[in-house]
Amino acid sequence: MASSRLLLFAMQLLVLVAAVGGTRWQDFLRLPSESASASEDDDAAAVGTRWAVLIAGSNGYYNYRHQADVCHAYQIMKKGGLKDENIIVFMYDDIADSPDNPRPGVIINHPDGGDVYAGVPKDYTGKDVNVNNFLAVLLGNKSAVTGGGSGKVVASGPGDHVFVYYSDHGGPGVLGMPSDDYLYAKDLVDALKKKHAAGGYRSLVFYLEACESGSIFQGLLPSDISVYATTAANAEESSWGTYCPGDDPGPPPEFDTCLGDLYSVAWMEDSDAHDRRAESLRQQYETVKDRTSAHGTYSLGSHVMEYGDVQGLAAQSLYTFMGTDPANDDNATVISLFGRGQQQRRRGPAVNQRDADLVYFWQRYRRAAEGTPEKAEARRRLLQVMSRRSRVDSSMELIGGLLFGSEEGPRVLGAVRPAGQPLADDWDCLKYMVRAYERHCGPLAQYGMKHMRAFANICNAGVGEDAMAKVASQACAAVARSD
Repeated sequence: MASSRLLLFAMQLLVLVAAVGGTRWQDFLRLPSESASASEDDDAAAVGTRWAVLIAGSNGYYNYRHQADVCHAYQIMKKGGLKDENIIVFMYDDIADSPDNPRPGVIINHPDGGDVYAGVPKDYTGKDVNVNNFLAVLLGNKSAVTGGGSGKVVASGPGDHVFVYYSDHGGPGVLGMPSDDYLYAKDLVDALKKKHAAGGYRSLVFYLEACESGSIFQGLLPSDISVYATTAANAEESSWGTYCPGDDPGPPPEFDTCLGDLYSVAWMEDSDAHDRRAESLRQQYETVKDRTSAHGTYSLGSHVMEYGDVQGLAAQSLYTFMGTDPANDDNATVISLFGRGQQQRRRGPAVNQRDADLVYFWQRYRRAAEGTPEKAEARRRLLQVMSRRSRVDSSMELIGGLLFGSEEGPRVLGAVRPAGQPLADDWDCLKYMVRAYERHCGPLAQYGMKHMRAFANICNAGVGEDAMAKVASQACAAVARSD
């Protein structure tokens, strides 16, 4: 009993001395060969260089949340000890100084949050945010980068760890870009395979926020190239915005738009709140999965998924890829500078990512004073967005009828392949079908990407390129005449 009391007293003394000295009590329990500095050196050697690629693939103030997500992610990496030379940021950069922004020069990612925009490097902005540059940067191919960006690429080697975070609109098998080009799933996975074959990393983690984001990796990402990916949604559903008008908590009253995306905010607020040395990728996956699914109810959320090396890499610590904020050492939970959302449960309506722009335009219309030019302009923009959506939906329905008949068309276009199978058999065919449609009907844009599964199914059914071009021309001409 006496020895137990003595041991307890000794432990309390260690904690007190550590607190006074500003050090961690665990450091007192190391052997001489395990000093704090030696431990940190060992960590650095084991980790190699950490790299991060952060990309927001949209533009427009109504897509505020994507750039807010990416700015927040940058702050996490920076606080984790990553150097700016190893963090590469893609963002259109039209949000902070937008005339619609009620806080000029500031971007927030939480209703009570601070500015996440300050200090974010502008590596690739505007038209330089495109598929070619993203893949060139990921592959470390500096000569393939075009435009006026910083020229930074992921010049990683076989001992390094790479973290990629992509926040945007998407659709089955594709991710969007501000320039209306598409990053196709097979091209992305092929780039990951190529980087692995070239010894471009020791391990790579990919966090993906987009509708139908599971379709980017399902049936395509191997388990043996040291890549671990999680996605905001499965291959068939939308992901969700958060801190939107009408949410509880919602944005500050002067905001008309969503501040973040649910999956993204979940992983970032979790990362803000913990000692990342003590939390594994798998633990974060489970935490994010619970929050994004509305605590397993899926009433206002989506199915967070994991792909790739789920057995090996998932056990690694977040620290390996993101570093850790020294302020959080030994903390199970802290209050984040950027918000306390992890502790909160959602109440009230949530916003489907694909409908977040409608929320913005409706809010603008609702708040404008009656009889003003602002009211008329807000009404025009809202009706324009809704009309464009209707035209895309009508044209696709008509294309299905022309190709397969009015009864079979909806079944063929909407067919979902069994889990584990990729979206398309022939990805070049899919690209051609999309180009043929857009040539005759105009851009699919962020809403129209929902129909990518229909284009893939047209290819999978063996429809030829000439037949698709013909029916696209007929269908879109008919829809235009009916307007």
